[in-house]
Amino acid sequence: MRLSTRAQYAVRAMVDLSLYSEGRPVSLKEISRREEIPLNYLEQLFFRLKKGQIVTSVRGPGGGYVLARQEDAIKVGEIVVTVEEQLNPVACLDEGDRSCRREAHCVTHFVWQGLGERIRGFLDSITLADLTREARNRPAGEGNIEKGACKPTG
Repeated sequence: MRLSTRAQYAVRAMVDLSLYSEGRPVSLKEISRREEIPLNYLEQLFFRLKKGQIVTSVRGPGGGYVLARQEDAIKVGEIVVTVEEQLNPVACLDEGDRSCRREAHCVTHFVWQGLGERIRGFLDSITLADLTREARNRPAGEGNIEKGACKPTG
């Protein structure tokens, strides 16, 4: 199972916002430049993040986005679920999917269900504050802060 580019970009963008906001709005243009994420893609992500009450937009000159709450109150799992449609290891666990007629007697159903719960639990155990702290502690040139810019690692 792989997370989509959407989820990866959203988490990276949120770390960037956390790193550079310092109480002021950060423009998507700035995040786009630092993280090398297409601006139109960020606009779509931040629309979802705003709808999910993870970020707040600030209009006008010097506008942009700020965190809707403290970074230690935002879980990575919440960011991922907000921008992803589903976060299940197999399609038959997706909400509203009734394609699995074997659920009642499927011997592997509990395996996939347990895997999904562990993935969500792991992502929910990490906060935006944890990732921001990690980014600040990395030496320059190791995929992070280097002369004020957060460089992507892959």
